[in-house]
Amino acid sequence: MAAGRFPGGTGRPLCVYIMPMQRLPTLLLAALTLSGTAAAQEVAGRCATPSAIVVQGNSRMATGVIRAESGLMPGQLLNARTIAKAIRDLYETGNFDDVAIRCAPGDSSATLIIDVKERLLLGDIDVTGVKRLSNRTVKERVDMLIGRPIDPAQVARTIERIDSLYESEGYYLARIRPETSVVNGKVKLVFSVDEGRRLAISGVRVNGNSHLTDGQVVKAMKTRPEGFWWFRKGEFDEDKFAVDLAERVPKLYAQRGYVDFEITRDTLIVDRERGKGLIELSVAEGPRYKVGTFAVIGNKRFSTEEIQRFYPFVKEDPTVTDRVKGLVRRRRPASDVFDKSRWEEATQRVNVAYNNEGYIYASVVPRVERQNTADSVPTVNLRWEIEERQPAIVNRIEILGNDHTTETCIRDALVILPGDVFNQDRLLRSWQNVGNLGFFEAPVTPPDTRQANDQGDVDIVFTVKEKQTGNINFGASVGQGTGIGGFVGLEQPNLFGQCKRGSLNWQFGGYINDFNLSYTDPSIEQSRISGTVSAYHSRARFAVANLGQSIRTGGSLQFGFPVPQSPFSRIFVSYGGEAVKYGTGGLLGSVAGRCENCFRSTLGLSGVHDTRIDLPFATGGGKQEFVAQFNGGPLGGTASFQRYTTELRSYALLGTLGGTKPGSQPVKFALGLTTKAGMLFGNPGPFFAQQQFAVGGTQFGEGLRGYDEFSVTPSGYDPQATGGFRAEVSSFGSAFFTTTAELGIRINQMFYPSIFFDAGNVWRRPRDFNPTRLLRGAGFGISTITPLGPLGLDYAFGFDRTDLEGRPAPKWKLHFKLGQLF
Repeated sequence: MAAGRFPGGTGRPLCVYIMPMQRLPTLLLAALTLSGTAAAQEVAGRCATPSAIVVQGNSRMATGVIRAESGLMPGQLLNARTIAKAIRDLYETGNFDDVAIRCAPGDSSATLIIDVKERLLLGDIDVTGVKRLSNRTVKERVDMLIGRPIDPAQVARTIERIDSLYESEGYYLARIRPETSVVNGKVKLVFSVDEGRRLAISGVRVNGNSHLTDGQVVKAMKTRPEGFWWFRKGEFDEDKFAVDLAERVPKLYAQRGYVDFEITRDTLIVDRERGKGLIELSVAEGPRYKVGTFAVIGNKRFSTEEIQRFYPFVKEDPTVTDRVKGLVRRRRPASDVFDKSRWEEATQRVNVAYNNEGYIYASVVPRVERQNTADSVPTVNLRWEIEERQPAIVNRIEILGNDHTTETCIRDALVILPGDVFNQDRLLRSWQNVGNLGFFEAPVTPPDTRQANDQGDVDIVFTVKEKQTGNINFGASVGQGTGIGGFVGLEQPNLFGQCKRGSLNWQFGGYINDFNLSYTDPSIEQSRISGTVSAYHSRARFAVANLGQSIRTGGSLQFGFPVPQSPFSRIFVSYGGEAVKYGTGGLLGSVAGRCENCFRSTLGLSGVHDTRIDLPFATGGGKQEFVAQFNGGPLGGTASFQRYTTELRSYALLGTLGGTKPGSQPVKFALGLTTKAGMLFGNPGPFFAQQQFAVGGTQFGEGLRGYDEFSVTPSGYDPQATGGFRAEVSSFGSAFFTTTAELGIRINQMFYPSIFFDAGNVWRRPRDFNPTRLLRGAGFGISTITPLGPLGLDYAFGFDRTDLEGRPAPKWKLHFKLGQLF
């Protein structure tokens, strides 16, 4: 309310009505009572019933529109309520910053004046300073319309909406400032954003915990305080924090028997000036439950004893896998304390067991009943309630997305077929086999199962997406023992879309001229028999260890046969012939005189059981291979001997990281164990360099990282072989053994860093074989697949190297392979 003076009046304040913009809900009408003179009463009467209404201050809105919006009319009897409503109605139009109503009395009548201050129109809107979020997402928070008057309340709401968006993304320190400029009579409104950085959590305080420490609770969370190291930024992420509260912390307590645990309150205290945040959690731990009785109800397909094998709360010696996981997790579960996670995992294993027998509709319901024993110990009685229903039969298998690869080729990789009882493990293995073909984009979409009929049978649908296969490579290559050269390669692993493999490789240079041609048909005439034919001509001069020059020309023919009832096993029979000539220099020159027309005739027999997955860098499964070669004798040839080798590989997945988003691949941590051994009986004669065994390095013979080529001999470590300048007949042996333990990180199908431990040795004769006398090496390496071929780098430490006087001289050694040699 304000007071004014009327011209020609008595000098005393009369009826003046003003509504400030900040006081929209309230109207204070100054109705000042004059002295009881007749003149004053006459003026007040004229203001109460004005004869005219005048609008002032408007330039954009028409006077008639303003009068109509006010609801005031000449001659109308006015009072405080009428004036308050008129001012409120004008403000609610959103067109004015200020409205005032006053009376100007005349000699015989009065004029009611409406003073307005119009709002400017919004001409343009922009948002600046957005870097960490999507500019489009931030602009969507602005709900103001171009061409409408600017409402300060709407501006404030928009700032609040943008601020809440940044808070939801963890940027609690963001500042939003509105900036205006007038262009051609209209306002350009710019929301300037100062994003700041993410809120850093300085600490987590837990209240109400007595059984677990604050550190144990925080360790289970993804939301952790900032630390000393640069990677411990402590940035707050609201989504991760929500999962911490809903899953991770309750899971931590549930694993220790506190199944009644709950978080009663969570608070985030933000210090905007310092950019820090403090998290306070109030928890109610509840009692710790021990395991009571256990029962199984409703099982028919499996006996109670068979199902009890899945029961997790039985005290028994840990398996090798449990021991490895225990080293990683540093915690062994107690058998008498209820662990909700182990109970749920065991329930899942029972479900899988039923699925593998075709009971995909079986229901396994885990029941947990709480009670207190006679001595007041909180206990849970556990029970599996099983409803088996009918087993499912595979009705049909469909394959979608294969535009080039034939359906028959893909079906040959499947180990589950129409008419089989549904088996979850075999379905998973079929999916992995399709991915291992290497013809489709990874990861291959998991197969879909659909109910086929009322009997509960299922249809299985595999969906693949073709990728380009085959390549033509040309370029340079280098090896520690073969020098610098070039190579040209043509390889197609999926000829005609029928999974037939063909390759042609030619490597040439100052030390090598190597030509290889091979063709493989995995299903000859649509049978389960595979065949491979290969031919080669190789002229090599090995600089490594002054090995010398050789010319090898030969070929081989191999057939593979499936093993009944074992889809991952095959038996191979092969025959090969090879003619060899040696140059006059180096070690091989010492047998050149005995090998003018040397010929080796070989009959081979081998068996392979291969269940590896995620090739070329396996993370699961294993491979067992045994090879027997019979040379000479009735087959003819220059030398007569038998050669036996075996290779055992096993891989275990230790854990994964990421890969939760659709289409992404997780980083996998895998443990690999490899053992190789071989023995040769008889005299290989002039073929000793290719048929006997040499240990050390990575280029020639059997690998043992941390040692040079040919430095591991039947007589022990040879320090004179350092640098690869010496090899003798005595460097080769007729028996060998190597083993490797490797911890690798499979980033993807192209990149694989690892740390490893190698051990191995070579012996002069098979009867000298002694796997307890091994030379050791350890180190780290990186393997990758490049467009020009594979690349491997290893840096290893040889523990058992010695100097020329036999004294210990351990040392690091770099090994590498590039191009076609890897």
